[in-house]
Amino acid sequence: MVKQITSGLKMLQTKNLLKKYTAIILCCIFVSFNILSSEPIHSISIDYGYTPAQKEIAYGENGMITTQHFLATHVGEKILNKGGNAYDASIAIAFTLAVVLPRAGNIGGGGFMVIYDQDTQKSYSIDYREKAPQLSQRDMYLQENGSFNNQKLSTFGYLSSGVPGTVAGLWEVHKKFGSLPWEMLLEDAIYYAKNGFLITDFMADVLYEYNEKLSYFDETKAIFQKNYPNFKDKKLIQNDLANTLKIIANKGRDGFYKGEIAKKISSAMKDNGGLISLYDLENYEPVWREPLQSEYRGAQIITMGPPSSGGVHIIQMLNILQNYDINALGHNSSDYINLLTEVMKHAYADRSKYLGDPDFYDVPINKLTSPLYAKTIFNKIKLGTSLNSSKVLPGMYMDDESHETTHFSVADKYGNVISSTYTLNSTFGSGVVIKDTGILMNNEMDDFSAAPGIPNQFGLLGAKANEIVPFKRPLSSMTPTIVMKDGKLFFTTGSPGGSRIISAVLQSILNIIDFEMNLEEATFAKRIHHQWQPDILEIEFSISENMYEELESIGYKVKVSKPLTCIQTIMLNGNTFSGYGDFRRPDAYASGAIND
Repeated sequence: MVKQITSGLKMLQTKNLLKKYTAIILCCIFVSFNILSSEPIHSISIDYGYTPAQKEIAYGENGMITTQHFLATHVGEKILNKGGNAYDASIAIAFTLAVVLPRAGNIGGGGFMVIYDQDTQKSYSIDYREKAPQLSQRDMYLQENGSFNNQKLSTFGYLSSGVPGTVAGLWEVHKKFGSLPWEMLLEDAIYYAKNGFLITDFMADVLYEYNEKLSYFDETKAIFQKNYPNFKDKKLIQNDLANTLKIIANKGRDGFYKGEIAKKISSAMKDNGGLISLYDLENYEPVWREPLQSEYRGAQIITMGPPSSGGVHIIQMLNILQNYDINALGHNSSDYINLLTEVMKHAYADRSKYLGDPDFYDVPINKLTSPLYAKTIFNKIKLGTSLNSSKVLPGMYMDDESHETTHFSVADKYGNVISSTYTLNSTFGSGVVIKDTGILMNNEMDDFSAAPGIPNQFGLLGAKANEIVPFKRPLSSMTPTIVMKDGKLFFTTGSPGGSRIISAVLQSILNIIDFEMNLEEATFAKRIHHQWQPDILEIEFSISENMYEELESIGYKVKVSKPLTCIQTIMLNGNTFSGYGDFRRPDAYASGAIND
C-alpha cells in the first residue's frame, strides 16, 4: 500500500483507482513536504498530517470557483449565486484572500489576470504588477565596491517593496466588466478581517514557521504572532485591515491610492528607509495588454504576456512539443521526462536573457514563440541524451522567485472565464505591515535583476532586460492561462510556485490535452521541474531506484523535492463545470454555483 501511495502518484490510471486511494493520499502526504534533501532520495516517508479542505471533485451547472482557501471559494460561490458574474466573484475572492491567505493573498502586492469575455467573445489580460518607485535606482542593492549587498535589503523590510497594484487592477476590472456594486464585493473580506476566522492546521504551521520574520516589526508581530506558539483553533482578527477595506469599499481605487491610507503608506516608507511616495501611489496605473494566443493540437491557448515570462515560454515549449507524439512516450516515462527537461532548459535559458517589462524593453515575443524557432530547438534535442546547461545558451543566469503566489480560477454561467495569479512575492512579502492599516507589503523589488552581471545572494546573475528602472515592472513567472476548444471553455489553469509555475502549467496542459486525463488524474500526476540553472532535475514526492538510475545514466542530477506548486483548474465537460483544489495545499478548495 505504501509503495502504491508513494510511487503511484506517478500516474493513477483509472478514475476508480483514484477514488479508492484519494482519501489515503490526501490525508497522508503533507507532513513529509518539509523534507528536501541535498542527497539523492529514491523514496520519502509518508506520514499522517493535514486533512485537505476538499474531499472530492466539485461539479456545477452554473459556474465554478477554485481558490487556495475554502473561505475565498465560498465567497466567490456566494457572489455567483447572488447573480454576479465571474468578474464580480474574482474581485470578491481577491479581497477575501488578502484576509484569509495573508502569506500570498494581498492588497499590498500585484499580479495578472487573463480573461475570456462571452459578450464580446474576446480575450483580455490586465497587468496589475507592482512598479519600482520613482526614487529606485539600478544599483540600489549594491555596496560601494559594486558587490551585492547581502543584508536582505531586496527581500525584507521597507526598501524591498514595489508600488502595489492589486486594488487598482481589481478596480479596473470592475469598471470594465463588473455587474454588482463594488462595496458589496468587499463585504465578506471586511467581515472576516473584523470578526476573524479559525486558523487551520496548515496556516498554523506556516505562522509558526515564519515566527522570526513575522516578529521583527511590531505591527506585524501584533497581528500574526499574537498567539505564538499555539495558533491552532485560534482566530486571526485583523481590525486595522477591516477598516482599510471599509475605506476601499466606500471610495474605490482612491481609498487606497489617495487620502489617509496613501498617506500612511508613504509616511511609513519615509520613516523607515522605504521609497514609495504619495506620487508613486497616486500615479500607479494597471495596463490592459493583449494576451498571448497560440494553438496546440486543436486547442486555443490564451495566456499572459510580458512582464510575465510564463506565457511566452508556455507557447515556446508547446511549439517544440508539437513535433512529438507525447502520448506514445508514456506519461512520466524516462523518455518523457528527458524530453520535458531538455525543452525546459531552452525556455528558461531564454527567459534569463530576453524577458522583461515590455514598456521598457523590446521583448522578442514573435521570435521566441515562432514555430521556426521551436523547430530549431527541436533539432537540437536528442532523446536519451542530456545537454549540459552551460552549453544550452551562453548568457546570464536567471533570478529566483518566491514559491508564494496564489492562483484562482472562476467560470460563470454566462460563459465568462477568469484565470488570475497575484502575489506578495515571498511568503508574507516584505514582513512589513503598514502602521494602522493592516496592509502587508510585498517584497517584489527582489524580482528585478538587482545586480546585472554580478552574483546576488543566491549566486545567480541577472539580465539587463530586467534591471531596476523607476516605474518599471519586475519580471514574473506567473502564468494564468485559459484553454478554449471549439469556441468554448476547455479548461483554465494556473499555480503558485515561483519559477516552477511555468513548468507546472505546462504539465497541466499536457496532462489534459495529450494524455486526456480527467481533472483528478491531471491534479494528482507527479510534476517535474528544470529551470536551466541550477542544472538539477527536480521530481516531486519520490522516485523509483530504476527510474533514478535511468535518468542518472542520461546525465541528470536528480533531486526529490517537496511540491511547491498548486494547480487550480476548472474544466467544462458538455454543460457541466468541474473543479478541484490541488491537494498540495490542504486549504485549497473548489465549489460550483447553484443559481439558475
